[in-house]
Amino acid sequence: MNITIGNWETLRAHAQPIRFEVFVDEQKVPAEIELDEMDALSVHAVAYDEAGQPLATGRLLPDGHIGRMAVRRAGRGQGVGGAVLQALIDAARQRGDREVILNAQTHAAPFYARYGFAREGEEFMEAGIPHITMRASLA
Repeated sequence: MNITIGNWETLRAHAQPIRFEVFVDEQKVPAEIELDEMDALSVHAVAYDEAGQPLATGRLLPDGHIGRMAVRRAGRGQGVGGAVLQALIDAARQRGDREVILNAQTHAAPFYARYGFAREGEEFMEAGIPHITMRASLA
């Protein structure tokens, strides 16, 4: 597996189809809210398999929020999502962020907890899906 870090202009052609497959097709998130103005301002990561096919993506916003974490079915259960998450955490650390925050789909909270994220606050709905805010210190 190979992970590429870059801007939206560079990685959009590979990241956008993964996000639409996972969020819009599988989870029924409205297509019109999947892409936003923050894509152009964020650091993106895309994981590729040995054949060079894109498997997973995520983004790091300027304020330290990690989001749009998506793994295609073919990459699930193989550590691909964790590798993307770690790459984004490393990118945040390298630019001097003191912490990272994310809004996890509630069912995925145990996954993020394995990477040092702690739940905070109450569960809330986002795009019709239950979420919980989670935070990890980079100190």
